[in-house]
Amino acid sequence: TTVKVTKDDGSSSDIQGKNIIIATGSKPSTLPFIKLDKNRVITSTETLNLKEIPKHLVVIGGGVIGLELGSVYARLGAKVSVIEFMDSLIPTMDRTMGKELQKSLKKIGFEFFLKHKVTSVESKGKEVTVKAENSTGETVEVKGDYVLVCIGRRPYTEGLNAEAAGVKITERGQIEVNDHLQTSVPNIYAIGDVVKGAMLAHKAEEEGVFVAETILGQKPHINYNLIPGVVYTWPEVAAVGYTEEQLKEKGIKYKTGKFPFMASGRARASMDTDGLVKVLADAETDEILGVHMIGPRTADMIAEAVVAMEYRASAEDISRMSHAHPTYTEAFKEACLAATDNRALHI
Repeated sequence: TTVKVTKDDGSSSDIQGKNIIIATGSKPSTLPFIKLDKNRVITSTETLNLKEIPKHLVVIGGGVIGLELGSVYARLGAKVSVIEFMDSLIPTMDRTMGKELQKSLKKIGFEFFLKHKVTSVESKGKEVTVKAENSTGETVEVKGDYVLVCIGRRPYTEGLNAEAAGVKITERGQIEVNDHLQTSVPNIYAIGDVVKGAMLAHKAEEEGVFVAETILGQKPHINYNLIPGVVYTWPEVAAVGYTEEQLKEKGIKYKTGKFPFMASGRARASMDTDGLVKVLADAETDEILGVHMIGPRTADMIAEAVVAMEYRASAEDISRMSHAHPTYTEAFKEACLAATDNRALHI
């Protein structure tokens, strides 16, 4: 029931409470052989504080954060090279999204080295050299003036001394919790990036409310499958529910509906025609199982899909609802029409 806080001047104070919530977040991960000098070899933290636009930014990792920050500097004039171990970008999302995003980012000057394993990073003066092995075992060198290491994030639990209170922490640094987000000590809870699940601010926010309501004796609920994920590139990527790959793995029969923004009146008017909306629905019941979008304002559009899936809507339900014209959200309706016997109207 006590948290000891040590201040910068070395003094300390104790804060006491009946319940404690651990919400210390996460920090960027790195590889053992990479020395983060925070000058030329940097993480997302330092990337936000650069005093100049890189001439050539090398990004290690083709996930969400690396592509978001890489796209910022590409639009400011930097050459951006992405080195990714997997065979697609944003590998945790539906593969269609990664393929479409790669096409769009190439248009603003990105180059990609997929299926490449980084073996060394060496910084000399104002030049950094990254060596990586391709799929055939050949060594590839990429030189730039800055290297951004974006291979994920890790729970920030070191130095917490939570074990002293009996709180269990896994080998990965995550705090073990039950379905009520209680740790092994019933009055100590943990939320956000320090526990299992997606490292998303809105997921942590939901968990914070969940714990507060639990402490007050209420019976809250979180459906983790319906927490949306967003990539803030342009075009934006947004998704909720199952990916096509997950449905195949689970052996769930499904049908697919797609609608490209190239056929959207609003997207054509705003000249944001890259991307598409993809809807996955149960082959028998037509219930929407997953929605994946890449295009303009999809970070906002995904909310309609979350609402639909919370109420277990079918693709036909959405296709029968009136959507204002011209709007980007018409693309969601059209994708649902496409999933319903291929009935999209404007393609």
